[in-house]
Amino acid sequence: MRLFKPFLVILILFFYCVPNNINGQNKTQMNAQKLGTTLYLIENFYTDTVNLDKVTEDAIIAALKELDPHSAYISKKDVEKANEQLVGSFEGIGVTFQLVRDTITVIGPTAGGPSERVGIMAGDKFVKIDGEDAVGKKIDNEWVQKHLRGKKGTKVTVTVKRGNDPELMDFEIIRDKIPLNSINAFFMMEKNVGYIKLDRFAQESTKEFKNALADLKKRGMKSLILDLRSNTGGYLNTAIELVDQFLKANQLIVYTEGLHSPRQEWKSTDAGDYTEGKLVVLIDEGSASASEILSGAVQDHDRGVIIGRRSFGKGLVQRPFNLPDGAVIRLTTARYHTPTGRCIQRPYEEGTEEYYKEMTKRLEHGEYFHADSIHFPDSLKYKTDNGRVVYGGGGIMPDIFMPIDTSFNSKLYTNLVRKGVFNKYTVDYAMANRENLKKQYPEFSHFNKDFQITDAMMEEVKAVAEKEKVTWNDEEYQRSEKYIKLQIKALIARNVWEMQQYYEVTLTEDPTIKKAMEVVGSDRAYKNALR
Repeated sequence: MRLFKPFLVILILFFYCVPNNINGQNKTQMNAQKLGTTLYLIENFYTDTVNLDKVTEDAIIAALKELDPHSAYISKKDVEKANEQLVGSFEGIGVTFQLVRDTITVIGPTAGGPSERVGIMAGDKFVKIDGEDAVGKKIDNEWVQKHLRGKKGTKVTVTVKRGNDPELMDFEIIRDKIPLNSINAFFMMEKNVGYIKLDRFAQESTKEFKNALADLKKRGMKSLILDLRSNTGGYLNTAIELVDQFLKANQLIVYTEGLHSPRQEWKSTDAGDYTEGKLVVLIDEGSASASEILSGAVQDHDRGVIIGRRSFGKGLVQRPFNLPDGAVIRLTTARYHTPTGRCIQRPYEEGTEEYYKEMTKRLEHGEYFHADSIHFPDSLKYKTDNGRVVYGGGGIMPDIFMPIDTSFNSKLYTNLVRKGVFNKYTVDYAMANRENLKKQYPEFSHFNKDFQITDAMMEEVKAVAEKEKVTWNDEEYQRSEKYIKLQIKALIARNVWEMQQYYEVTLTEDPTIKKAMEVVGSDRAYKNALR
C-alpha cells in the first residue's frame, strides 16, 4: 500500500485546498477523493497498526454488495482459481481422488494424463508426497491441491500403497496440463434417445458438445435429452454457440441491455448440428445464467420441451475489470433477456441476504412440490413463436413441471452421505472386487442390468455406518432403501469404470428422466407439450 502514498498525499492536499467547493468535478472524482483521503487518514493517523490492503478489499466488497447479488471482487490470489473451471484445464498430476479415512485414495487417473503414464492405478493410496506424510487429520482438499498441483514440467514424487502389498512404491510424476471436461456424461438410452449431461458452459464446451452429438448420431440418436440440472452457467459466448446448435438461421438467441450498455443482440447462424430432432431440456432450481439463456431460447422458439422446476433466475451480465494489483471486479453491466423479451433475473431489491433465501422460500411456499403454487401477474406474460404463454419475472418456468423427489430424503440417507459412508464403503469394495467385476461384466451394460446390492453387502454398509456413528433406523431405511442401494451401485460403477457410468446407473430411477423418455417416445405427447 506504500506504493500509493504519493498519490494519496496529492489527494489529501487537494482535498484540503478546496474543502467546500468541488469546482465542477463530477461525483465520481469527488468520491474517489473521499475514499483516497479516508485511506490516507487511516494509514497516517489511526491509533493502531492497520492492514490497509484488507481494509481496502473489505471496502470494495461492501460497496459491491450494495449493488446486486452477483457483482463480485476477486483477489489476485483467487483469480486463477475462479477462472479455472471455465477455462477448462489446470496443471497437475491428473487424478480423481477421495479422502477416505484421512488418506488420499485414487478414484482413477485422468486418461492419458501424467499419473496414468507412470502407472498410477485406481485404488492406490498416496501416503507421502515429496517425502512428506500425506495421511492424518491435516489432510484436506486444499492441502492435496497445494501439494499435487503445480506448473507444467515440474516434478512431484508420490509414495503409494497398493492393495495389500506391504511394500510401498515411489512414482515420479511430471506435471502437465489436465483438461477439465464440462460434459460429465453422454450415452444412448432406449428408443434412439441420446443423453448429454452438461455441467457448465466452459471454454471448450461447444467442442465437447459437438463431439458428443456426432458420436450419439452415429449410434442412431433421433431424440436428445440435454440435462442442465444444477448447471450454474458460465460463458455467454458458449451459451450462444450451444443454442446455435438447435435453431435455424437468423433466430434471436438472447439480447442484453443496461444503462451504460446499449441493446446487443445475438442471432443463430446456419451452423446448427441438431435443428430438427426432438429435444428435451431438463432444468431445476440450480440451473442458472447460461442454462437459462439456452432453455429460454429453446422455449421461446418452441424448439424443444423444458421439463423440471423453475430455474434459479440469474440474468445479470458480469464484465471483468482488472485492478492495478491483479485483482478483478466482476461488475454487473447489463441484463439478459430471452427472445420474447423476458428478463431472466429475479428481483433482488430486498438485499443480497434475502435474495439467497429465495430457495428456502420456494420450499416453504410448496413450489418444489406443486406447480400451481407459483403465481405470475399478467404483466409478466409473453408469447412464444407458436403463441404459447410463458412468463417473465425471474427464472425459466418449465413446460412440464416435475416435483422434487423426496422418497430418498430420510435422515438416515442424509447422514450416510454426510458422514461419507457411501464413499468409504464403495471405494473399499471397488478396490477389492475391480478385477472380478470386470471379468464378470465385460460390458458395463451387463453390470447396469444385472448387478444387485445384496443383503450381505448392506450388512457391510451397516458396519461402516456404525464406525462412523450413524444411527441405523430400519423405518427410514425401508423408506429410502431403493435410493440407498442405487447410490451404492452407482458409486461402485464410478470407482470401477468412470463418472459416466455413475450417471447411467442413477438415471434408471430418475423420475424426470422417465418423464422425458415418455415425452420423446410419443409424437402426441411431444406436440402437446409445445401447444
